[in-house]
Amino acid sequence: MKKTYGLTILSFMIAAVIIFAINTNKVNAEGSPATENWPQWRGPNLDGTTSETGLPITWSDAENISWTLEVPAWTGSTPIIWDDTIFLTVSYVQRGGGGGYGRRRRNSRVAPAQPPAQSRDLNVELWRVNRHDGSIIWKKFLSDGDHQERKQNMASPSPVTDGKYVWVMTGTGWLRAFDFEGNEIWARNISNDYWRFGLNWGFASSPLLHEDALYVQVLHGMKTDDPSYVLRINKMTGETAWMVERPTDAISESPDSYTTPALLQYDGVTEIVISGGDVVTGHNLETGEELWRADGLNPRNDRNYRIIASPLVIGEIIIAPTRVRPMLALKAGGRGDVTTSHLLWSFGDGPDVPTPVSDGKLLYIVGDNGVVHCLDLATGEVVYTNQRIEPGTYSASPILVEGKIYIISEDGVTTVYKAGREFEILATNSLPGYTLSTPAVSNGHFYIRAGDRLYAIAEGVSGQ
Repeated sequence: MKKTYGLTILSFMIAAVIIFAINTNKVNAEGSPATENWPQWRGPNLDGTTSETGLPITWSDAENISWTLEVPAWTGSTPIIWDDTIFLTVSYVQRGGGGGYGRRRRNSRVAPAQPPAQSRDLNVELWRVNRHDGSIIWKKFLSDGDHQERKQNMASPSPVTDGKYVWVMTGTGWLRAFDFEGNEIWARNISNDYWRFGLNWGFASSPLLHEDALYVQVLHGMKTDDPSYVLRINKMTGETAWMVERPTDAISESPDSYTTPALLQYDGVTEIVISGGDVVTGHNLETGEELWRADGLNPRNDRNYRIIASPLVIGEIIIAPTRVRPMLALKAGGRGDVTTSHLLWSFGDGPDVPTPVSDGKLLYIVGDNGVVHCLDLATGEVVYTNQRIEPGTYSASPILVEGKIYIISEDGVTTVYKAGREFEILATNSLPGYTLSTPAVSNGHFYIRAGDRLYAIAEGVSGQ
């Protein structure tokens, strides 16, 4: 393994950091109400929910907009918020269309095509932004070589923070740590240290932060024959605590996964849940050892069953989406092959890209085409199905706030509908611009990244 990361003296401020991290990560990982912060892609509870209140259900360019910030281009990453700070990953790549292209993998039947013409002399950056007025505090270089991979660019992974430091990964493999003043603590390139990324749509998984470690997955196969792998990385030094390979029988594009790891906690045990390559697996936090595995995410052994929607953990239930069908619900506590022994239910019309959300009793599913379903979380019983929200394509994930589901389309249209057993649309709100990013919630505001703008949205403020 080639080591390319560097350390600074700030890396050794361990004592203060441990005290701080114990307090803040307990809030984030255990699901207690850290409502003032949205520290990672799925928010304070790792599941797309928050106990924030007083959020608006309507907005427009002239209503409920606190401020807007112009950014160079679209990207799929979510803004993260801690107290007065917003962190954004920033791309300078202009859309060249979502058409497919890529190098043919050995033994693949998929022919390569030419990418849209574009420069690779562009950089990915991390911006720190003032939450109150949208002013930029600093910008930091993350990586060169920014470019479009089909539908996304190299700024797709979302940052994570513990309130004192921020960690961010790029689609080019760079993983960097900064303090809130913008000082780089360490940096390394995962794809250089191990195996270069070989996903058909480009790397997009966000790191998971838990206590003193980052967990990073690289699940690929379409453009490489190198193994898939999972890492635990010391958050303060950047050193690898463990690396495990994650073999599967998936073929062609099906090994590719764009999911983000989830945390499973039950009976005093904490595990990392990884989904991709036709299976969902649980891993020992301290060693990376695979503890259990469920097959069945690709029952027909299709060649193009890449997985995008991430696993969702609600209590002791693991929801594992795949490419629409089937979506599996598993109960925690298994060891070995749990495909049958711990299967609670399966559903034949799950999402492809948006990760579901739950209120603890019901599971809310949004399809890419704007068709929504609601299931009983414990039993899989269909509460309602085939309801339609605003027409369009949906790549962002739904969030649940104050008994309402918010979901934004690629056209920037947010549908707000009521959580519960009766389907009811409450509002639709439109913002201009291509939108892949999931909204964030903090301090009575939505933060929505649409096209070349970041919008801060709150009840009762004037438009800009």
